[in-house]
Order: sequence, then C-alpha cells, then structure tokens
Amino acid sequence: MSIYELKPKFQNLLRPLARRLYSAGVTANQVTLIACILSILLGMLLAKFAEVSTLFFLLPIWMFLRMALNAIDGMLAREFNQKTPLGGYLNEATDVISDTALYLPFAFVAPFGWGIIALVIFLSFMSEFLGVLGQVHGSSRRYDGPMGKSDRAFVFGFIATIYAVLGQLPIWFSWALYIVAFLLALTCINRVRMGLRG
Repeated sequence: MSIYELKPKFQNLLRPLARRLYSAGVTANQVTLIACILSILLGMLLAKFAEVSTLFFLLPIWMFLRMALNAIDGMLAREFNQKTPLGGYLNEATDVISDTALYLPFAFVAPFGWGIIALVIFLSFMSEFLGVLGQVHGSSRRYDGPMGKSDRAFVFGFIATIYAVLGQLPIWFSWALYIVAFLLALTCINRVRMGLRG
C-alpha cells in the first residue's frame, strides 16, 4: 500500500487546472522545471537557516504543491499530447534532484546527521532508478511501495511540521529515518520483484 495509489483521485481534482494551464500555453516540461527549481531554492533556504524551525512549515506546504505540480505535468504530457523523450528524462531527473534538495536540510537538524540523510537520499535514488528499470526490461514503470515518492513526502512533511511546532525534535526521532531507510530497501526489492513478474 502506498499513498501513490490515491493519485487518480488527486488528478481528477486537478484536471480543470491542467486544462486552464494548457489553454494559457503552459507546457508539461515548464511545470516540471519550475517545480524542480523551487524545490532547490527551498532546500537551500532551509539548509542555510536550519536553526529557524518555523521556516520548516514551508516544507509540508511545498511537498503538497509539488505533488500537485507533478500530477499536472503528467496530465499535460499524456492528455494534451505534450509527451516527449526530453520530458521523460526531465521527469525522472528532476524528481531525484528535488528530493535531494528537500531532504538535505535535515542533515542540519538534530538528532539527524549526514549519515542517515545520505542513506535515505541514496535509497530514494535507487528506488526510483529501479522503478525506471522496469520499463527498460519490458515491464512498466514501477511505483510499488511501501516508501514511494508520495510516502516520503508525507514523512518528511510530518517531521518538518513537528520540528516547526516544537522548535526541536525528540532524540528518539533519529530512529524515524532508519525506519524510512528500511522501508526504502523493501521498496527497492518490491520494484525489482514486480518488474520481473511484469
């Protein structure tokens, strides 16, 4: 089970906005790049001022908006004939870049450190890479959980909210990202397994 499975309902809510953006001449690739650039800028802001906990209220808000933009760029590509090879590359590359930018600030927030953040970023990259390999080997792009992109957005948004409200994180929160890392490892295994089965 993954939050990703709710995507079709989310897309239905956003479809009227996607139509308006298309009418305004906005392309899927433009939406993809804007989402990535804003993710990088927010990540830089939070990393620079990681001690200002209230700034982390921005993260769950942006995570939600980013999911909306990701859904919109997909609809623009598929439903308005904007699907291109470049768009495929941008979609996958910008997701990994954005995730890295948004997770890195937590390396400056106790009780986390560079080690666990680097591990989560690496496993996040691997999960997306293995998901893409499903297509390469004749199956479909795999989005299997339990710790897909939407699930990670929820977890990091939740942690950011706790940090913003309390001004610090309990020591035992360090275990939260080890659990995320474990679930990411399971996600990698599931994506390979389902890709082979497909």
